[in-house]
Amino acid sequence: MGYQTKNWKTIVAAAFVAVSLTACGGTASKGGSANYPEKPFIVTAPSGAGGGWDKTARSLAKVLGETKLVDQTMTVENKPGGGGTVFLAEYVTKDKNDPYKLFVSSPPILINNLKKEGNSPYGYKDVTPLAQITKDYGAIAVAANSKYNDLHSLINDIKADPSKVTLAGGSAPGSMDHLISVLPAFRAGVDPKTVKYLSYDGGGEAIAALLGNNADAIGTDISSLGSYLKAGKIKILAVTSDERIGGDFKDVPTLKELGIDAEFTIWRGVLGPKGMTKDQIAYWDKTLQSLSENEAWAKELEANDWVSEYKNSEDFTAFLAEQEVAVKELLTALGMQK
Repeated sequence: MGYQTKNWKTIVAAAFVAVSLTACGGTASKGGSANYPEKPFIVTAPSGAGGGWDKTARSLAKVLGETKLVDQTMTVENKPGGGGTVFLAEYVTKDKNDPYKLFVSSPPILINNLKKEGNSPYGYKDVTPLAQITKDYGAIAVAANSKYNDLHSLINDIKADPSKVTLAGGSAPGSMDHLISVLPAFRAGVDPKTVKYLSYDGGGEAIAALLGNNADAIGTDISSLGSYLKAGKIKILAVTSDERIGGDFKDVPTLKELGIDAEFTIWRGVLGPKGMTKDQIAYWDKTLQSLSENEAWAKELEANDWVSEYKNSEDFTAFLAEQEVAVKELLTALGMQK
């Protein structure tokens, strides 16, 4: 939920109403330290395969390697559990001084640290934010054979009997996919505590549940839905952007078009351990800025329906501080803050 700061008053207000309503090689000449990097990297996606974190980590490693912006091998691993909380607890305690272990994250690193239930004692202040690299949007989707052809019909059934409609997402209750899933119903005046939500470890599992008829609809990042839409396996009922995205999603209406005055922007970034040195941070500042300006990365963004949004370590850290305040406001409005 990299909510754009200028839109946060709108988002928090809407949520409250609804709740009351939720590179550079290994040499100094390429930036950083003369001795860093000198061995392979591990990039972790704190979720199962198929979701936004997994795709981001794999795209990052792929392009950095293919363009030789990073000369060392970059291996991607998945560590699902608790919407990222299981991984983060292990990472902060065991890998805080290992600059060769990086990970990708998004709004859950803030949400999980601030919410009341299923929360994490750790957050962005326990690691080193290296860069924001993309932004994405949330979406509500149903299976292709679903009886729902528009968002309002889904909301009307939830209003009639919330127990008969199952929503799903790739994160825990109170986390990002949950907020995306239930926000439209919140805005329609549904008591959020009555909405039936199933959580899975990653967007891939949530989509599998949808296609297996174990859920009526899912809320997730729209970029993870493109291949399923092209294959005719799903229908996307709405996107949480401020205007239509275009491309394969040109026919998907925004929440605002449907009379729901809210948007939900999902940032994604690269983070490292707390103990990184200034030289190591400088290396990644230079490397990831070069990535953001690289044509191969632009093609990767287009292929995954992502939008480029680069912030260096200093700006990304400041942005997260602002977002922490905004997330706390939203969770408070939802009654989910700790």
